[in-house]
Amino acid sequence: MPITELLDRNAKQYPDEVALVEITPQVMEHSRMTWKEYSLIETDPRNPGRSEMTWSDFDKRANRFANLLLSRGVHKGDKVAILLMNCIEWLPVYFGVLKAGALAVPLNYRYTADEIKYCVDLAEASVLVFGAEFIGRVEEICEDMPRVREMFYVGANCPSFADSYDYYVKFMRSLAPEVTITDDDYAAIYFSSGTTGFPKAILHKHQSLSHSAKVEQHHHGQTHDDVFLCIPPLYHTGAKMHWFGSLISGGKAVILKGVKPEWIIRAVSEEHCSIVWLLVPWAQDILDAIERGEIKLEKYELSQWRLMHIGAQPVPPSLIKRWKEVFPHHQYDTNYGLSESIGPGCVHLGVENIHKVGAIGKAGYGWETKIVDPDGNPVERGEVGELAVKGPGVMTCYYNDKKATDEVLKGEWLLTGDMAEEDEDGFIYLVDRAKDVIISGGENLYPVQIEDYLRKFDKINDVAVIGLPDARLGEIAAAIIQLKQDVTCTEDEIMAFCKDLPRYKRPRKIIFADVPRNPTGKIEKPALRKKYCGESVVAKQNEIK
Repeated sequence: MPITELLDRNAKQYPDEVALVEITPQVMEHSRMTWKEYSLIETDPRNPGRSEMTWSDFDKRANRFANLLLSRGVHKGDKVAILLMNCIEWLPVYFGVLKAGALAVPLNYRYTADEIKYCVDLAEASVLVFGAEFIGRVEEICEDMPRVREMFYVGANCPSFADSYDYYVKFMRSLAPEVTITDDDYAAIYFSSGTTGFPKAILHKHQSLSHSAKVEQHHHGQTHDDVFLCIPPLYHTGAKMHWFGSLISGGKAVILKGVKPEWIIRAVSEEHCSIVWLLVPWAQDILDAIERGEIKLEKYELSQWRLMHIGAQPVPPSLIKRWKEVFPHHQYDTNYGLSESIGPGCVHLGVENIHKVGAIGKAGYGWETKIVDPDGNPVERGEVGELAVKGPGVMTCYYNDKKATDEVLKGEWLLTGDMAEEDEDGFIYLVDRAKDVIISGGENLYPVQIEDYLRKFDKINDVAVIGLPDARLGEIAAAIIQLKQDVTCTEDEIMAFCKDLPRYKRPRKIIFADVPRNPTGKIEKPALRKKYCGESVVAKQNEIK
């Protein structure tokens, strides 16, 4: 079933029920009213603080945009790039593209003008949809994207070089266009995180998207009554494919535009959210705010919150232990995936396996896994190798990049680039990214293992371990440590804490600094290597690895 049919079904079965809520907490943060009460009296329609959309309206908006695209000469198989911050219009735009038979091409909102142009060119997009935050970047390159025939601007005060999405969709039919779409049709191009330079374009069919919805519901048991709190960026497969659990169940989702702990807890309380997907730093910030007394849980209605799950990065077991002490009734799950496997779910822990926290779990619904050596042969249980996955959500290819495709697709199996090992019970543990492994004096050091150990130190808020060049050992492990708020700590304290680590695993250098993370929560290790190793050294390390 194409993913668009789920929206059609919801519009028929639940036409007047709320599908999406958008909350901009900065507008209402200091109001003593609930956010919903505030938005009802707010006079500025462009910035109400809170807005909502029914399933019927969602479907009609998607249909109108689909018809607008078709009226502008967009054909089945054309590509439409989407450059928007999280907003209530994001998903209707996305589904409008799909309903027109075109491919949605979501773009990272952190891209520079050059990166936007690179990705638009690589995907061969003929239409660009963008929001107010990107006017300057798009204007800089709008004359240098010859394939782009149409540009639509979402928001007030449309710039002269684009057409107003808000104006033109009003005149389009709200009925679905007569475009035949099948599971085997191409649906979307997503971009990799770009850890090896410019990002690669990842091509997926409708089958991939539909399967991700089934996976999400199977893993987390979404019902029509569940309310999902969506915080991460919708351009990424992670947030969107978790939201697909709401799509397949017809449940409400809340798009929260901000990550302050108080905002997250208040959104859960006022919108009666039952499922929340967090990144590690956000979960840590919530617990820290509670411990400091900045959040008093008794002020909020949280009894309906049944599931907290985390993905996008290895999860420190110490964090989940803290979380369960504060929220003992919560179910917990870890989700593993990558954009090449249509996001989260190809491996997951399972809410019944909290005793295995630290593992990413076992093969997800409809998926298979294996751990292989450099020749592609399965390794013995307990040995480290590269994780490979197989299932209906594996990408078709890297678009216009056969060489890169051939490096990771081995028949039906996708090499993930993650080093992993399997325990005696069949649970998979991530060891590290293949490119992040540090080779020090002939020993393989896996930064994730060192990072997990250091996070147990109560003064550390976040940590990243990278390899620095060393004349004698080749590389040494360096720990970039971000301390908790208003905490002081010395290098000697860190080294004393590490005495229980095997000597060869102890970091040889301590750097107190902020740990940069991308919008999906992954540590930006290429940026750290560039900062602390220098560009020439980084290039040489990448060649070797």
